[in-house]
Amino acid sequence: MALGLVAPILGGTNRLISAPCAPAAAVLSAFAIQLLQQGVSPQEALLFLALTGLACGLLQILFGSVRLGQLIKYMPYPVVSGYLSGVGIVIIFSQISLLLGTPKDVALWDVLTVPSLWGWESIVVGLVTIGVMLGAGRVTKAVPAAILGLVAGVAAYFAIAVLQPALLEVDGNPLIVGPLGGAGNGFVESFTGRWSGLESFDAEDLTKFLLPAITLAVLLSIDTLKTCVVLDALTRTRHNSNRELIGQGFGNLASTLVGGMPGAGQMGGTLVNMASGGRTRLSGVIEGALALIAFLLLADLVAFVPVASLAGILIVIGGRMIDWKSLHFLRSRSTILDFAVIVAVIVTAKTISLIAASGVGIALALMLFIREQINSSVVHHKSFGNQLFSKQVRLPEEMEILRTEGECAAILELQGSLFFGTADQLYRAIEPELKERTYVMLDLRRVQAVDVTAAHILEQIEDTLHERRGFLIFSHLPRLPSGREMEDYFEQVDLVKPGHQNLVFGELDEALEWVENRILERAGAMRAEENFLDLDEIGIFRNRQADTMIDLESCMETRTIKAKDQLFAFGDQSDELYLIRRGAIRIVQPLTRGQGHHLATYNRGDFFGEMSFLDREPRSADAYAAKDTDLFVLSRADFDDFVSRHPRGASNLLEGLARTLSHRLRFTNAELLQYEDS
Repeated sequence: MALGLVAPILGGTNRLISAPCAPAAAVLSAFAIQLLQQGVSPQEALLFLALTGLACGLLQILFGSVRLGQLIKYMPYPVVSGYLSGVGIVIIFSQISLLLGTPKDVALWDVLTVPSLWGWESIVVGLVTIGVMLGAGRVTKAVPAAILGLVAGVAAYFAIAVLQPALLEVDGNPLIVGPLGGAGNGFVESFTGRWSGLESFDAEDLTKFLLPAITLAVLLSIDTLKTCVVLDALTRTRHNSNRELIGQGFGNLASTLVGGMPGAGQMGGTLVNMASGGRTRLSGVIEGALALIAFLLLADLVAFVPVASLAGILIVIGGRMIDWKSLHFLRSRSTILDFAVIVAVIVTAKTISLIAASGVGIALALMLFIREQINSSVVHHKSFGNQLFSKQVRLPEEMEILRTEGECAAILELQGSLFFGTADQLYRAIEPELKERTYVMLDLRRVQAVDVTAAHILEQIEDTLHERRGFLIFSHLPRLPSGREMEDYFEQVDLVKPGHQNLVFGELDEALEWVENRILERAGAMRAEENFLDLDEIGIFRNRQADTMIDLESCMETRTIKAKDQLFAFGDQSDELYLIRRGAIRIVQPLTRGQGHHLATYNRGDFFGEMSFLDREPRSADAYAAKDTDLFVLSRADFDDFVSRHPRGASNLLEGLARTLSHRLRFTNAELLQYEDS
């Protein structure tokens, strides 16, 4: 009643029905048994149960306030499955003796193996309840199956009472619930009596109910949010997880304060509510109000509810809580370990306690995460400096040097989480390159997390390279999902700081360009940038006839572009061919939202703009001056005029363009193959 009135008002999910649930009863029962075994008096145990309920509600409010709703929903499925199945099994075993009508102090093994202890009246009532509950859905869905089963069980009990009039007695009758007050107490006294021992409560007693309260809060939160997720899928809506947890917390506080037990958003009641036409949270409030009215009007009849009928209902509920679908995990070798996790949680719940099962579940959740991370390779792709090149367009002779000397550089694109579980895998992946490579580049754009252990491994790798005068190079250090900047973290752990033999670049292309320049510099092939190039010094015009070159140069204009100025834009109608005398031009493919993708950078002695020059189509990208740049510019109209005077020279020019383009395409194909492999 309290849950139905409070939780929907403060919660965040339409149609959700909140009610006391079997998992809460099982957890509290396990806690009560544990307390009594420790010598705690029944009155003190009742106080501890009430405090557990209050702490559960407060924890749920805290979960919602700090926005833990999303985290609770994503608890690993095997752990949730095992826990709920374990609760279901505990419920079933706890109700067997009540269903068979055996005395309370009989061991479970004797209950199952000594038929002389059974009471046929309880068995008949329980089986009738179970049969009607299981078959009710085939007849009607307008009335919940549990209600029909309970009515059938009560009817069976009174039918038996016709033959045995003693069953109509309330006092001392072990087959029925009996008076609600218990031991002759009134409603008010039964609600308030549990708080009578609060004055003797010791702060050390907090440890007794804290873990059960946490267990209960997590379990009920998962149960509620799981129902909300299913409801979202059925109604194509989206619930507010954090608000729902706050509403459930206040509902459980109210329930505990008036003498009830905690509960959660229930799948059965919610689906019945939805099928009956419920649309808003008001349907949940009306459910609570009607439950209160029915309770007040039917209180005398509740005393005659058969215990075996309630046991039958709980056995059916317990059976439905068991995740039978998890058995299909046995079919595949890759999911056997997940099934083992489920079994471990179930066994712990049955042999030790549900409280211990919650601890096992949390530990196994961590193990599942670590297993997944360890089994996933931390290296997404590996290549070398003679396979993957920067977007700095090089002359053919420079590319030949990089193709032969580029093996001194290794490029590893890392992924996933770099932490203590994958640190050894990280070192073993990089170790083979430490003795053979001068440059080891680590692209970290796909990395999701880094811890101190992984940072220490990277520092060891850096020290090994430093002994060989090599370099450890980081590129694309991302902002981690936690919001932490990886570069800041590397500085905090002293991995990146002045004096270290490592470098950090914003993008992999920048790192590749730096390494290529070092390789070319070592080979003595770095281009001097001080002087302007004459036309015959540009690669495609070398060894051409002097008179032809003089005539071709007369067809060209010279142009100077200041750094960062735009030469042409995507879609421009221009057909000039550009030859760089000095400086560099950056080609960028425009993207949405004002962003751009760097395609290439052309340097002194290169040419660009050949696509529009050859096919006379609009420009396919933007061109900017990377620094002050001087150009030779040849329009297509001037070239056509040159063709009429020097057909042989024009043919040589086109041949030079084709040869250079073929070199570029070969290296582009090699780069595409690298991306295909990744």
